[in-house]
Amino acid sequence: MTYRGFFPAVLFGLTTILVIALTFSLIVSIVLSFTSFTEHSVKWLITIVAFVTMFFGGTIAGAKAKEKGWIAGATTALLFSVLTFLVQYLGYDSGFTSEQYMFHAGYIFAAAIGGIIGVNLSSNK
Repeated sequence: MTYRGFFPAVLFGLTTILVIALTFSLIVSIVLSFTSFTEHSVKWLITIVAFVTMFFGGTIAGAKAKEKGWIAGATTALLFSVLTFLVQYLGYDSGFTSEQYMFHAGYIFAAAIGGIIGVNLSSNK
């Protein structure tokens, strides 16, 4: 695999994750503003969508990379985790909690599985 094919694939997967996450965040914030739902009542929905988004981003990265999808997917989620950590640390002056480390490890795993599936979806048989 060449770097020319790998890094654009990872960036495309990361962009996909960020677009879906920002869109979903906007929708949830609108729903929370205009209904009686609370953040606690949609916590599981947010968690499920986060894992599905990581899986989908990993699938996109793996499909674009066309080989070593698990690495492309895991790298995509790892970059997302680093970006999230930097925003939290630099913007809010707090690090990850142990719960957040577990979630981000799960995100990396979900994206790696997505990358494996993405490579298999993109192969020409």
